[in-house]
Amino acid sequence: MKKLLVKIFVLSLFLFIRNSAFSQESVQARIVTKKTDNLVDINGFAQNNDATYKDGYTFLLFSLKKGKEGNYSKNVQSGEFSLEPTAEKKLATLKINVQEGEECKVFFFIRKDDKLVSKDSLIVYGAEKLEAEKVVSETDIEIKGLVIEDVKTKLGKDFYDFFYQKYMTSGLQYPFIINITEKPSIGRGSKVSIIIDDRTVFEFMTRPNDEYIQSAVNLALRNIYNYSTQRKLLYKNKKI
Repeated sequence: MKKLLVKIFVLSLFLFIRNSAFSQESVQARIVTKKTDNLVDINGFAQNNDATYKDGYTFLLFSLKKGKEGNYSKNVQSGEFSLEPTAEKKLATLKINVQEGEECKVFFFIRKDDKLVSKDSLIVYGAEKLEAEKVVSETDIEIKGLVIEDVKTKLGKDFYDFFYQKYMTSGLQYPFIINITEKPSIGRGSKVSIIIDDRTVFEFMTRPNDEYIQSAVNLALRNIYNYSTQRKLLYKNKKI
């Protein structure tokens, strides 16, 4: 049993190191904020540090605001982009009203072929805080069961609806963000991916068939459960 746990840990560590390669990419994500009283403009920028043209990238900018009563609200923007050599481009803007006693966590991801290239994050507090902003890790989110969707088609939306309903009723709400993304493919189908902690844990090609989509949901939930088990083991060994 101990040997099996060691193998799982080594495999998880390998996947972690492999997916950490995004830090070497030349395209960088950057969040810039402008605060006027309680209104905050949140801008997501991409910077090309290379002398070559960059194409086929996607971005996801989202905010998660915690209200005074402990309720949460979110805003999401996503899309595709390209960059001229050594150019910087503003990709998205969110306008958030952050009152006294509230806080807003912001995350900005840039991906290429579903692989994380760069990310940035921060927290914006209400006016009473002396520290207006600070960098925040995705693991600092205090709620469970957060699912972010970026689907493009009806089939992708069907998958998300089936997935979210079954996930919310499963009693297994994980302490990490589940990102569901979709990319168009040749023909009528598309590719749906589930990304957690910058890793793709499940993906499939859609079909206009409810039974097939529900089977994909079941397989996705199984993969997420297995990933969560390995993730707990990895974090436990890191603390030793």
